[in-house]
Amino acid sequence: MYSMTTSAVHPPRGPVTRKDVARYAGVSTAVVSYVVNGGPKRVAPATEAKVQDAIRVLGYRPNAAARALKLGSSETIGLIIPDNSNPFFSQLAHAVEDAAAELGFALFLTNSDGDLAKERRHIRNLAARQVDGVVLASVLSEPDLADLEAAEIPSVLLSHSERPAGLTSVGVDLAAGARTAVEHLVGHGHLNIGLAMGTTTANEADDREQGWLQALEGAGLQEGPIARSAFTREGGYAAGKRLLASGHRPTAIFASSDMQAVGILRAFHEAGFSVPEDFALVAFDGSVEAEYSWPPLTTVEQPVRAMADAAVRALVGEGRGEPPRHHVFPTRLVVRQSCGCP
Repeated sequence: MYSMTTSAVHPPRGPVTRKDVARYAGVSTAVVSYVVNGGPKRVAPATEAKVQDAIRVLGYRPNAAARALKLGSSETIGLIIPDNSNPFFSQLAHAVEDAAAELGFALFLTNSDGDLAKERRHIRNLAARQVDGVVLASVLSEPDLADLEAAEIPSVLLSHSERPAGLTSVGVDLAAGARTAVEHLVGHGHLNIGLAMGTTTANEADDREQGWLQALEGAGLQEGPIARSAFTREGGYAAGKRLLASGHRPTAIFASSDMQAVGILRAFHEAGFSVPEDFALVAFDGSVEAEYSWPPLTTVEQPVRAMADAAVRALVGEGRGEPPRHHVFPTRLVVRQSCGCP
């Protein structure tokens, strides 16, 4: 047992400082700094244990602002996604958080709700907080990043299928993934394949629609009916009812998101139809919910963890400072029962 002064035994009044911890542990403030910051000098295990014990007993909380000023880094990154209640974006956000933590960074998570004004507000707020970087799943193919650029904060566009000029982006080949899904339905013998196409605030063209068209053209088939709605369960429900009411009712449907497909399933079940007996259905994203819907959804899976890791490393890892590039990851068709496969 090591000795300590009476003043050190009793926790000080007011905020606990590094000096208080040093006095309690019987070490210098420099040693406390080495333990708190993990260096730059090594500390003997027994000494480190004394410092950690002092920190625990006194309830010391390092001043994050002072640490950031000293390091020239807030050790945080910002993430803006459209909707973390969507299982796909929830998985994506979790993967970004894990990738950031591996590099010693904390995460600020914000939702734009698919709204451009909210997205811009979050960008301004994160710039004001002087985060080390921002990962943005934008509602636009070319978002306005002027606030980040003015603050010299790097950014990476995530879940982005385009190749924006001068920016690093991470995504998948949406057209190729959609084409694979529709070709799978063609392989089941379907000649009339409809599309439930998600819409965004900006109403920009989506490559999943192009993939659907390419697959139909490649098979020599006419375009099936299209129902445009939000990338949500509610949007899919509305799209499903419109497709059922179509004068040229399809026998199979490609849904541009798992959430839409879940809504379509409800619309079909309510109308007394079965999937895949009456209608085949294939979706896009590969979220966990796709596996637990009924029937389980055949879906085009995006490699969420690989995408998140690439985005974070380009932002604050070994890829930081490299010339902008577009990271494209392959998708994978996960076959379950909704398409008609056993």
